[in-house]
Amino acid sequence: MINPAVSSATTLRDVDVCVCTFRRPSVADLLASLARMETPGWRMRVIVADNDDTPSGRETVEQGFATYGLNGVYIHAPARNISIARNACLNAATAPLVAFIDDDETARPDWLAELIASAETTGAGVVFGRVRAVYDNDAPAWMPAADLHSTAPPFRNGKIAGGYTCNVLMRRDAVGALRFDPVFGKSGGEDTTFFSQLQSDGVPMAFADRAVTDDPVPQSRSNLAWLKTRSYRAGQTWGLVELRNGKSRAVLTVMAMVKTAICWGLAAVQFWSPAGWRKAVVRAQLHVGVMAAATGKAPVELYGEAKA
Repeated sequence: MINPAVSSATTLRDVDVCVCTFRRPSVADLLASLARMETPGWRMRVIVADNDDTPSGRETVEQGFATYGLNGVYIHAPARNISIARNACLNAATAPLVAFIDDDETARPDWLAELIASAETTGAGVVFGRVRAVYDNDAPAWMPAADLHSTAPPFRNGKIAGGYTCNVLMRRDAVGALRFDPVFGKSGGEDTTFFSQLQSDGVPMAFADRAVTDDPVPQSRSNLAWLKTRSYRAGQTWGLVELRNGKSRAVLTVMAMVKTAICWGLAAVQFWSPAGWRKAVVRAQLHVGVMAAATGKAPVELYGEAKA
C-alpha cells in the first residue's frame, strides 16, 4: 500500500475532497467509496456542493456522512450552473490539498493516496488521475473497444495539454484566487478554461496513472449521438480558449476544417472497424465544435437538466 507520508520540508497534512452534485442519488455510492480511502497520515474532509434550485440532495448527502463516519460539509450552491458549485467548493476548502471527483463516480481505496504521492514526488501543483468507464453487459461491442467514455489527460510534446475536474488533486496555493468561469457553467468546459489558465500561469501538472476512479456509463450515454455532442461541446470550449489566447478566427476555422476532413477520411478507411470509424467521427465533431466557436455559434448547454 502506498504511504504518501510527507517529508520534513512540508506540513501538508489535510486534504479536502470536493464533489458537485445535481439530482444524482449515485452520490451516496461515491460517499461510500470515499469512506474506504486509505490515506495514512492525512485527514480527509468531504465538501459536497448541491447545484439544484432547492437543496434536494441534502438528506442523501448528510445521511451518507453519518452512515460512513465521514467528516463532511454540505453546501447548497444554486442553481443549474456547475461553475457556481465548483467555486463554492473552492471557497469552502481550507486544506492545502484539494481534490475533485464527480458525483457519478466511485473512488478506489488507493485513489487519494496515489494522487497525493504523485504531488509529493513531482512537486506538481495539479495532478490528474484516470477515469475508467464501466460499461453494462448490454452495451454495444464497439463501445468498450473504442472506450471513448474513459478519461485521461491529453499530452502535447510530452506535456499535459488539457485538464478536467472528474479526477484531480490541486495545491490550493497554486490555484490562488482563480475560479471557474460561470460563462461556461451550463455548456461545460469550465474545467478546460480553468486549467488552461493555470498552465498559462506556469503551474506544473502531472498524471497519476494509478489514481483511478470508476465511472458507470448509463444507458442515456451509451450511444454515438451523446459522444458526438460531448465532443462538439469540447471543441467549442477549446476554440474559445484559442480565441482568448489570440488565435485568429480565420486561421482557427481553416485548421479545424482541414482536421475535420482528415477525421472523416480516417472514418472512411476504417469502415471495417466498428470502433475505429466511430472514434474518427467523434473526433471530427471536436473540430466541428472548434469551427462553431470560431464563427460565433452559441455553445451547447449540457448542465442544468435532470441527470441520468
